[in-house]
Amino acid sequence: MPRHLREVVFVDGVRTPFGKAGPKGIYAETRADDLVVRCIRELLRRNPALPADRVDEVAIAATTQIGDQGLTIGRTAALLAGLPKSVPGYAIDRMCAGAMTAVTTTASGIAFGAYDVAIAGGVEHMGHHPMGEGVDPNPRFVSEKIVDGSALVMGSTAENLHDRFPHLTKERADAFALASQQKYAAAVAAGRIGPELVPVATRSAEAGWGLATVDEPPRPGTTLEGLSALKTPFRPHGHVTAGNAAGLNDGATGCLLAAEEVAEELGLDVGMRLVGFGFAGVEPEVMGVGPIPSTEKALARTGLSITDIGLFELNEAFAVQVLAFLDHFGIADDDERVNPWGGAIAVGHPLASSGVRLMTQLSRQFAERPDVRYGLTAMCIGIGMGGTVIWENPNWSGAHTEGAQK
Repeated sequence: MPRHLREVVFVDGVRTPFGKAGPKGIYAETRADDLVVRCIRELLRRNPALPADRVDEVAIAATTQIGDQGLTIGRTAALLAGLPKSVPGYAIDRMCAGAMTAVTTTASGIAFGAYDVAIAGGVEHMGHHPMGEGVDPNPRFVSEKIVDGSALVMGSTAENLHDRFPHLTKERADAFALASQQKYAAAVAAGRIGPELVPVATRSAEAGWGLATVDEPPRPGTTLEGLSALKTPFRPHGHVTAGNAAGLNDGATGCLLAAEEVAEELGLDVGMRLVGFGFAGVEPEVMGVGPIPSTEKALARTGLSITDIGLFELNEAFAVQVLAFLDHFGIADDDERVNPWGGAIAVGHPLASSGVRLMTQLSRQFAERPDVRYGLTAMCIGIGMGGTVIWENPNWSGAHTEGAQK
């Protein structure tokens, strides 16, 4: 029988403040699932026109699905958040692109007609669950040379990327990292970053109760001189440092997706409209190039070109990874369309949660930029993948700007 696909819209996105992983981080004694619960409850609070029983699915991503990130966290977080028991949920994993995949998967269900409304997001408590905890890689990966041993260490894959593209120097990476810190600080000062944050009550056996209201990772005093002096932990005399890469972080994100006709029926705001997406695999040893073929795939399938994109939200797992993307598409390191409010080098990268942070920021930027029609969120993914989602600005005025020609 013939099927009619529906338009899918991003209604709203929220996130917890991101914290530093470890015993001194703000969430050291806070459960990962409670971070997700705060996001779900906040989405419902901010969108009172949405009856809770109209939510058809809750998809929550986590890279390490054990402990307080286990037990099918999409379902358990939905129950803990007070959603009706009739609302199902599930967990999803695509490493760093977990939340991104939660969005594309539930959005596909909405387009097909299986859902009207869905909540998608992600969480990573790297203080409780360090990357790779409990993992038992098959020895054949290395013994049969399916991948090089460095493919399983993300920082080493970034060093490999510097090797492959020697023109992507440490100096360029450090300069990009400094700009990320500066743009983030400017966005906070201007009130652009902050409204999407969900305050989280924190507990410390030593310090008592607290309230997390701002991101913990940013380093506002960063200088090029300081960056140049940092150690290179993944290789002696290497390029990748704690300053030009995202840190180890804790945090959660969540967003509300709906069929456009249902959003209109319920009186929900529309932040942006899904245009298309693409995922691609690359050599795991240089996983940072993943967003290049995933973007090419997404552009080809939507009939767009890179010149149609007026805003880019690129996850800054490593500065070199973003630089490789920019060089491939002929975009300058300091192009104003790229991460205008800073990125993960400043704010942090709690793995599976980050995709929805990118989308939430893009949606908020769209509201300020009616001259921009299309935007793109993209990220590299461990074990050699990339993911890209293209969005349309519902506020587009029809005016053409450089870099947004359609």
